[in-house]
Amino acid sequence: MDLKKYIRSIPDYPKKGILFRDITTLIKSPEAFNFAIDKIVEISKKIKFDKISAIESRGFVFASVVSYKLKKPLIMMRKKNKLPAERHSVDFELEYGKATIEVHKDSIENGEKVLIIDDLIATGGTAEAGAKLVEISKGKVAGFIFIINLFDLGGNQKLKDKSYFTESLIDFPGH
Repeated sequence: MDLKKYIRSIPDYPKKGILFRDITTLIKSPEAFNFAIDKIVEISKKIKFDKISAIESRGFVFASVVSYKLKKPLIMMRKKNKLPAERHSVDFELEYGKATIEVHKDSIENGEKVLIIDDLIATGGTAEAGAKLVEISKGKVAGFIFIINLFDLGGNQKLKDKSYFTESLIDFPGH
């Protein structure tokens, strides 16, 4: 299945100069969504890991189903001040601004391997922040799986340069 057909491109969102790759059109197609989940599960089975972590918010859509299918615990990495208990925080830069993500301090045990799932990788800021949260928690990053890699924005290569395993279902230019 060609998943690219299920991705809507929206120019100048969330600000001028950004070409937003929208996965809501993939999610609303049961066939495309099931295919994407099955591919993520297939990739995941080749990786040794203890827990799955999802990055807010679109990562939750995919990671929760994968967590269910593989019977693995799910950890949510959320935007600032969205988690109620003690948390670790990492500030980072996006292609179009700054943000903070957090994880509960009790989510990851020492030495646990965490697979991080998100909808898209662009410049890599969010993914790198997710990796930092795992490492601050004394866990190890088992790898990353993304639906979309915006290959010309360099984020995927940044992760590979740091020796992280990464896999994406679709490659698109970022502009």
